[in-house]
Amino acid sequence: MPIYIKRLLHAFLVSTFSIILLLPGVYGEAPTDPPKGIRTVVIDAGHGGKDPGAIGKKGKEKDIALAIALKLGGYIEENIPDVKVIYTRKTDVYPELWKRAEIANKAEADLFISIHVNAHDKPDIHGALTLVLGQHRKDENFEVAQRENSVILLEDDYEINYEGFDPNSTESYIAFSLMQNTYFNQSIRFGDFVQDQFRDRANRKDLGVREQGLLVLAQTAMPGVLVETGFISNPEEENYLLSQYGQEIIASAIYRGFKEYKEEIDRRSDLTVVVADAPAAAVEDSSQPGVDPLDAGQIIFSVQLASSKNKIATDPSSFKGYSQVRVVRDGRWYKYLVGKENSYHDALQRCQRIKSDYPDAFVVASRGDKILPLNEALEEINLKYENQQ
Repeated sequence: MPIYIKRLLHAFLVSTFSIILLLPGVYGEAPTDPPKGIRTVVIDAGHGGKDPGAIGKKGKEKDIALAIALKLGGYIEENIPDVKVIYTRKTDVYPELWKRAEIANKAEADLFISIHVNAHDKPDIHGALTLVLGQHRKDENFEVAQRENSVILLEDDYEINYEGFDPNSTESYIAFSLMQNTYFNQSIRFGDFVQDQFRDRANRKDLGVREQGLLVLAQTAMPGVLVETGFISNPEEENYLLSQYGQEIIASAIYRGFKEYKEEIDRRSDLTVVVADAPAAAVEDSSQPGVDPLDAGQIIFSVQLASSKNKIATDPSSFKGYSQVRVVRDGRWYKYLVGKENSYHDALQRCQRIKSDYPDAFVVASRGDKILPLNEALEEINLKYENQQ
């Protein structure tokens, strides 16, 4: 096993163990210091300098990313003065990927946002996408990860700095699937806020929040996302991304997503609950024999297979043979769930098995016919467990 993967695994195990120690009522008392909330954000304009990124007919990714990053930072500095904004670059220079992560880690940032522009060999493909650290897949999105990670080949001594990581080798991505849970839920939550803004306010095509093995996110010790703001390979979208108006709309959408995320985190003021699996004892089955947990009104965890704006039949033929799929209405969307687990850990294990059929599947919490924010559900369960002690 390459040294790079060994060290990633070691870092993952150490960080996960440390996070579990912070869980209230588990292996000791909860921290007594006041919760921190969101106080520092690092904004990373992708590529730069000798690395142009994706190239369109009129522009370059590095220039668009920088313009949007500076506008995003400006909105935060102007409207949320209690948040410190740090940029990995403010000019046309190329900070190595490890340096970008080092900037964020040294600042002890609470969130890392990397701004990029997408590309595809089909010029009609368009839309905005948010990526979080997770498992790679051999599809067109994996090509995004390869493209973003391959910039290290431009760096001097990249073999040493990244300890054997090969952006074109599947083996180098193994560790990402093990590291993803550390800040996975918070990153997903922020990504959801951003994509909602892209879709509902910016009127951009919503390509969702997806997992990928992205090196720049793997090296940061905080929640983080890589935002693909649009496709420079699509002529219409390239014009939009090059325009002052388009850049302002994209930046303001990310800003509003950040504002919503910050308000939620500050309101709950407990980042530790959602970054690690609650121990099995904390989520033991409280349902009575023969009573459906849905009917009992308790929190259950399921795996979301898909969502749609128009309701579709839940028979096995519609869901690759999966039976007992239930549908829950969440705003304008129908969400299709499988499983009724009292344990978040059990739901995660089920989700891993399902990913072979549904790579974008993820765990959701619900009570009755209502979807709950995952961190809110875990907080409630942990509080219940504490009160029982």
